Amino acid sequence: MSLDLLCGRINPTHPMWGYLRDCGISETELEEFLQYTCPPNIVGINHYLTSERFLDENLENYPAWTHGGNGRDKYADVEAVRVCAEGLAGPRTLLKETWERYKLPLAVTEVHLSCTREEQLRWLNEVWNAAQELRNQGADIRAVTAWALLGSYDWNSLVTRSAGYYESGVFDLRSSRPRQTAIAKMVRDLATGHKPNHPLLDTPGWWHREERLLYPAVSCPASRPASPLSSPASNRPLAIVGATGTLGKAFARLCQVRGISYCLLRRQDMDISNPASVNKVLTELQPWAVVNAAGYVRVDDAEREPDVCLKVNAEGAAILAAACAQHNVALLTFSSDLVFDGTESNPYVETDTVAPLNIYGCSKVLAEKLVLQAHPASLMIRTSAFFGPWDDYNFVTIALRQLSAGNTFVAAEDAIISPTYIPDLVHASLDLLVDGENGLWHLANKSAIAWADLARLAAEKAGVSVSNLIARPTQELGLIAPRPAYSVLGSNRGELMPHLDNAISRYLEERN
Repeated sequence: MSLDLLCGRINPTHPMWGYLRDCGISETELEEFLQYTCPPNIVGINHYLTSERFLDENLENYPAWTHGGNGRDKYADVEAVRVCAEGLAGPRTLLKETWERYKLPLAVTEVHLSCTREEQLRWLNEVWNAAQELRNQGADIRAVTAWALLGSYDWNSLVTRSAGYYESGVFDLRSSRPRQTAIAKMVRDLATGHKPNHPLLDTPGWWHREERLLYPAVSCPASRPASPLSSPASNRPLAIVGATGTLGKAFARLCQVRGISYCLLRRQDMDISNPASVNKVLTELQPWAVVNAAGYVRVDDAEREPDVCLKVNAEGAAILAAACAQHNVALLTFSSDLVFDGTESNPYVETDTVAPLNIYGCSKVLAEKLVLQAHPASLMIRTSAFFGPWDDYNFVTIALRQLSAGNTFVAAEDAIISPTYIPDLVHASLDLLVDGENGLWHLANKSAIAWADLARLAAEKAGVSVSNLIARPTQELGLIAPRPAYSVLGSNRGELMPHLDNAISRYLEERN
């Protein structure tokens, strides 16, 4: 309506004329807009996936928080993307409508999504392609703006509360200096006339996929067809090594959510200790990247069978890295907080000197060295003390199960760690992989807490009694492998993970 007023379009035959008169605006005032038009020099378009709304009087199909009305009718107000069977009108249709209505120069002044990195790429790519197509057809589209360049804080609540929720953009500000994300490369490619070629662009964004529908699908008018889908899913998947492990399964689960084509590999599919097996699979599969989520993880058993631990964790990782380098394939692999000896009192960062106390830690130190020698572009992530909602054998889950059943649960009171929520770890790791990051990174939820206090925190948040929680010194627990008294992970490359309190809350929601 504001643009129609400025452009002198609201006359007695316009649908809004009567409404404005009813609001107390005189005909003289409205006629002044017709006589003295002041169209803008350029029209900026800010369009989001939630901008298109769907109103439905069938309230029973929607949760109560969506219910509302206009004082006369009651209806649910939901995002059209979540209910329209045919999908959204999309940026091309809406830009075309705006151009045909006003014939004024246009600029897309915000292109942003709060989502995973590859979805941000897909959205920017779709908007850019729509603008280019219309420009080639004669529409005067002057610019596409990759907003927010530096990301934004609390935009998910329209800055109505200070929660510290950060969404990265072309740059990520959670590092000591602005860090370029994959969007930066895309912007550079688009600005210089090159077609972006990231393999994850071949998969449609979530707003085109079936899982976008949260409510019973409703057929919407076909007068505004959805934007065409992207090309079929890429033939180059993400290869995930470690099909039976907690981490490998988590990567597969979240790749499915994120629309990342993947292949989950068991040892019989690819044996990373066998160069011929690795090369055969990489040749056949042609992945764009490999995630090594396999490994020897039994810290105490490693003291009894060091050769097995070193063969799996170091030699196998090195063989995989060499093959990935040969095939020009990105590699993401994992190390541990147990590479440190615990003599520090401040969080360990990536540049701190390693000094492992046990065989498992030694195997990870050797793996870091061999992997980064064989494939310097590898992404090596040190992490710590997994817990997650999808397996029954992590520390937090076992603690809650035992305490809920009224059983005693014993935990160390003097070993300080930084626990890591597996979904956060997987998402952050994938974002870094998509960004093309390499070298050592530390990823753990922000915290410094003893094992016993971790059990207490989880139990209190879950409403479970801690009367049977027994806190003891590590030396009384009968562990074979020595552990560092302090192995908290910090980072001088970027603090990408949420706080532990937040992670525990989400863990309990997911478990329920």
